[in-house]
Amino acid sequence: MGRLPRRLPGKAVLLAVGALLLPMRTAQAEVVDIVWQSEGRFDRSFTVAPGKFAELCGSLSPGQTVNWSFDADGALNFNIHYHAGKDVRYPKRLNQTYRSRGKLAVKSSQDYCWMWTNKSATPAQLAVRLELK
Repeated sequence: MGRLPRRLPGKAVLLAVGALLLPMRTAQAEVVDIVWQSEGRFDRSFTVAPGKFAELCGSLSPGQTVNWSFDADGALNFNIHYHAGKDVRYPKRLNQTYRSRGKLAVKSSQDYCWMWTNKSATPAQLAVRLELK
């Protein structure tokens, strides 16, 4: 029986580290920048993994309004938030909901985020629509 080498060659080390990190990358939460379509709409579908979140973020200005809606096949925690200095402000928060709709009237220039967190043990399918008015 042969002996194992004391050091792995450089390429082998990189491949081994990459293989270890690959599951971490696929297990991370999904954060997406909002890119408005020409008609002022943004549609997106996600699979929200157990214990993870999906988040849509984009810059909005005073006077803009966003009509939003979502449907999920599993209960998710939902919020719309933005950061004001070190504080996080929540214009909307819901716990363990499958669907909702509403309107965000923008009062200050901020990066606003729509966020869904899956606290369950099973993946949840989520469909989101944002409409800029």
